[in-house]
Amino acid sequence: MKKIISFVIAVMMLLAVVSGCKKEQTPSSAVPSKESSSVVSSSQVPSEPVSSEIAEKAHIRFGILKGPTGIGASYLLKKNEEGTSLNEYEVSLAAEATDLVSQVAAGKVDISAIPTNVASSLYNKTEGEVKILALNTAGVLYILENGDTVKSVSDLKGKKIYAVGQGSNPEYVLNYILTENGLDPAKDVEIEFLDSAELVTKMAAGDVKICMLPVPAVTTVLIKNQDVKIALNLTEEWSKVNSDSKLIMGCVVVRKEFLEQNPKAVEDFLKEYEESINYVKDNPKEAGELCEKYEIVPAAAVATKAIPDCNLIFAKGDEMKEFIEGYYEVLFKADPKSIGGKIPGEDFYTTFQ
Repeated sequence: MKKIISFVIAVMMLLAVVSGCKKEQTPSSAVPSKESSSVVSSSQVPSEPVSSEIAEKAHIRFGILKGPTGIGASYLLKKNEEGTSLNEYEVSLAAEATDLVSQVAAGKVDISAIPTNVASSLYNKTEGEVKILALNTAGVLYILENGDTVKSVSDLKGKKIYAVGQGSNPEYVLNYILTENGLDPAKDVEIEFLDSAELVTKMAAGDVKICMLPVPAVTTVLIKNQDVKIALNLTEEWSKVNSDSKLIMGCVVVRKEFLEQNPKAVEDFLKEYEESINYVKDNPKEAGELCEKYEIVPAAAVATKAIPDCNLIFAKGDEMKEFIEGYYEVLFKADPKSIGGKIPGEDFYTTFQ
C-alpha cells in the first residue's frame, strides 16, 4: 500500500511540472496577451506623435533660379536638408528662367522663384493657372565700365553695351531707361546680348568696355578686375524717371491647382521663405556659404559680398500687389510682349497677408 501511494504522489508531481513548463513556453503561433502585445507595438512601430508629424509634412516641388532670384532661398534649403522645414521640398535648380517656366507650365514644379515679367507671361500663357505668391528681389542691375566716360544714361549714346537677359526683365528695364532718357535703343546705342558666364569672363578680362549685369555677376567682375567700376545703378535710374513704381526683378509663383489643394502647405512655405530671406540679409557670410553649397552662386566669397547689393525683399498680399502693379504698367506701355501681352488680372494675386 505504501508503494502504491508513493507511486501516485510521484506521478502527480511529474504532471504538475510538465503543466508548468507548457504555461511558460507559449507557442509562437499563439496570440500574445494584451500586456505583451503593447510591449511589442511600442518597440516595433513609431509612437503616435512621430507618425503624425511625418504625415503632416506636405511635399512641394520647388524651382529655384541661380543668381539673385534664388539667393533668398538658401537658408530654406539648409532647413530642408536637415529635415527641420515645415514642408518637404524637392528642389529643381536652373540656370535659365525658361527651364523653370516649362516645368511649372507642365505641372512638374509646384512653386518657383522666377523673374517678375516671366511670371506675368506665364500667367497669360496658362490662362490664369499660375498665381503670384510673393516678391523676393528688387533692382539688381548695374552698368559697368572699364573706363571713365559714363556718368549718366545720356553718356551711353553711340556706345556698344553688352548685356544679359534678352527677352526678360534686364532687356526691358534697359530699354525703358534708355527711352525715358531720350535714347532710342535701336538707333542710339548698340546692344549685344550674351549669356552671363561669357559676359562675366569677357568683362573681367578687359575684352568688353561697357556692360549691363546683375549682382552677383557684378561682384565677380569687380573682384577679378579692379579697373572696372559701377557706372550706373539702374534701380536709381529707374526711380529718376518713374517715382510712382518700383523696380521689382524677382518673385515666387504657384500653380493654381496646387494652391487650391494645399493652402496650408503654401501658407507654411511663405512663413519659412520669409524667414529664409531675412536670415540671408542678416547673415551674409553664412548665407554666402550656403549659396555655394547649393550651387546658387559659384563662390561663397562672391555671394557674401553680393548679398547687400541684391536688394532682397519679401512682400505678399496687398503690399506685393501695390509694388508690382505699377511695374507691370510701365513694362506694358514700353512693350506689351514684355509681360505676355497684357497686364495680369485680379486673379493673378494671392491674398496671404
